[in-house]
Amino acid sequence: MKEKSRGILLCFAIALAAWVVVELIPVLEVMGSAVLAILAGMVLGMFLKDRGPWKAGIAFTSKKVLQLAVVLLGFGLNLGKIGEVGLTSLPIIVTTIATSLVVAYVMCRALGMPSRISTLIGVGSSICGGSAIAATAPVIGADDEEIAQAISVIFLFNVAAALIFPSLGGALGLSDTGFGLFAGTAVNDTSSVTAAASTWDTMRDTGGAVLEYATIVKLTRTLAIIPITLALAAWRASRERKSGGGGGVQVSLKSVFPMFILYFVLASVVTTLATALLTGAALEGANALFKLLKTLSKFFIVMAMAAIGLNTDVVKLVKTGGKPILMGFTCWVAIACVSLGMQRMLGIW
Repeated sequence: MKEKSRGILLCFAIALAAWVVVELIPVLEVMGSAVLAILAGMVLGMFLKDRGPWKAGIAFTSKKVLQLAVVLLGFGLNLGKIGEVGLTSLPIIVTTIATSLVVAYVMCRALGMPSRISTLIGVGSSICGGSAIAATAPVIGADDEEIAQAISVIFLFNVAAALIFPSLGGALGLSDTGFGLFAGTAVNDTSSVTAAASTWDTMRDTGGAVLEYATIVKLTRTLAIIPITLALAAWRASRERKSGGGGGVQVSLKSVFPMFILYFVLASVVTTLATALLTGAALEGANALFKLLKTLSKFFIVMAMAAIGLNTDVVKLVKTGGKPILMGFTCWVAIACVSLGMQRMLGIW
């Protein structure tokens, strides 16, 4: 672990600086500390010519710390509470997720893009931004540059949505419930969902009702990480099995599927059981612990993003970024249109 310490500490320092800057400058909340950490890592990486002493720690942070962050994220998912609005939001969630994945596949073919970056953008756009990318990347074997590209594209449109959607919703005449569904299903990342919903609450003086509703819808949507990662793991196992068939190589699903996804599910179950069974001081203590773990998860994601930024070739990213940005934009517009269209069809809007 000693050889990893320098790289881990470097990622920690970048993440801490990004975290503090966002806390001190509230206007940067729509961008988020993860984006700042990636950008800082990219800039620093341009000057870090000899990465030998840092390489092991950076690699550890971008992989293992990222996986730990996803596991801890599960403690923020109460399955019982999510079910309260699940029946209303589920048709829109399923439709928008399917739309994003189909659009990403079509754009991948049309633009001749690599399948891994296309998958990351499609999954990130449809489910929960950086968290979905974090969960999916190790399953499909994506490298740091592909992760950085996908997250940069997703967060670009997160910022745009947080700034544009409240005014757009008002112009379209959406109800509070309608905007909560719109924000929860059409904005990629949880931080930007809450930013957009909070802006709407301020504009309409709803007392925070839309923020709560949009967040629950977003958490319901986040559960799609589970079936999609399982499906991708099975698909990769099938490909590995076929490619190794001639040589007698056997690849099982267990050897491909990352165990941290199972721990993520277990964390969600623990949260649900604790909420259902505990009362009084015990429940308050459990909720405080879950809140702490969720905050720690977010910080670990920022650390991992710093590591990914350090491993990214900025010049190459700029040269090859046009197609990913076009794909992200297309997915973003398609999801927004389908979310509004489904609301109109279901009589919500």
